[in-house]
Amino acid sequence: MSQALRCPSLHALAAVVAILCAGATGAQDFNWKKHQGKTLTFLANNNPVANALLKYQGEFEQQTGMTLKVDAYQEQQMRQRLVTVMNARSDEVDVFMSLPSREGLQFAKAGWYADLAELLKSASARDYDATGLSAGMIRDATYGKQLTGIPMNVEGPVLYYRKDLLRKCGLALPESLTGLEAVAAKLKRCEPGIAPFVSRGLKPALPFTHSVFLRNMGGQYMKDGRSQLCSQAGQASLALYARLLKDYGPPGVVNYNFYQISSLYKEGKAAMAFESSNELRNMMDGGARLKDTAVAVLPAGPGGSRPTVIGWIMSVSAHSKHKEAAWYFVQWATSPAIQARLALDGIAPPRAAVAQAPGYKAWMDEQPVRSEWVAAVNELARTGTSEVGYPIAANPASRELIGQAVTELLLGQKLPAQACADADRQLDALIAKE
Repeated sequence: MSQALRCPSLHALAAVVAILCAGATGAQDFNWKKHQGKTLTFLANNNPVANALLKYQGEFEQQTGMTLKVDAYQEQQMRQRLVTVMNARSDEVDVFMSLPSREGLQFAKAGWYADLAELLKSASARDYDATGLSAGMIRDATYGKQLTGIPMNVEGPVLYYRKDLLRKCGLALPESLTGLEAVAAKLKRCEPGIAPFVSRGLKPALPFTHSVFLRNMGGQYMKDGRSQLCSQAGQASLALYARLLKDYGPPGVVNYNFYQISSLYKEGKAAMAFESSNELRNMMDGGARLKDTAVAVLPAGPGGSRPTVIGWIMSVSAHSKHKEAAWYFVQWATSPAIQARLALDGIAPPRAAVAQAPGYKAWMDEQPVRSEWVAAVNELARTGTSEVGYPIAANPASRELIGQAVTELLLGQKLPAQACADADRQLDALIAKE
């Protein structure tokens, strides 16, 4: 897996290896009850990863004697809450979920992450197996010599599609990205009551899915320190993405994030949904879509197949007064045993041993859609990049500007050339501040 935010030197890579190996030979006399009686506050994103993990909250509390106070919010609200707490240098949050591809550089520069490297060496259970974690994802969470978090999952956008509807309409999944629009048009005529295509339309959320369109069309975010949304490929990707949502998406798609997309698809109201691999369980919930769904990576475009692959990490606040106790929760949550359970809930594991375990393989083989989902996630992990938005500390602000350009096209407020030109001017100003 490539890392778009920075290109580590050989020295940095060696440091990552040293961290993992040191963790594997950590404290020999580990006591899970060492922090018994303490209360930890976990700021959680109300997404499939956290929801699957928190099913076992009681086991953590029983194993450690600690109390876990969970503050769960939808993703945007969770980040707003975290920024408020961190800016106040408050100790009211001990552990939180973070996306290195989005806020990693910003949070690291602000000093908001506790460094887990030393805790990994000195306060880890013998069976934690730090070396079993994805080295690429550990690298993505490492800034200089600071380890900012531990990977919880592997994910990226994949195409869920109704193979029964395509078959009924005499269609097949197109081999090229540019053919997706023609398939959507035929589905609209064949099944007028179903949205042919849905993906993220919510401004701050859509760069996650649009990024794959950009790269598959042959585009890139930056070149020689300048924004490239107005390149030929950049304009083409914005226009195609917006047309698919505007002409073939559901009403109100401009406000759609993963919650609405999963619900729409599960209810049989969408033929194709380009959404996170994390949403498999939600989309299959109830079993209505279990037999008629197939999963694939987005079709290749003029730039080839260049998917997005990212992963949530579990991090400890630099302002926590209970850093070692918080690390106990992090290592429990990212342990081989817990990640093996999460894998059976559709959370792709960042540990090769879990992915190769007989239990996971048996679960995968139970349903064709699961096997296709695993194959798609493996393809993301093998060929994907973590670049979503601009590789700058102001990455979240850059995503807003990408989203704004698409929103203007969706609402018919601007033509592609004007939308991307306005975005490029503001993005160049952000880049210049780095």
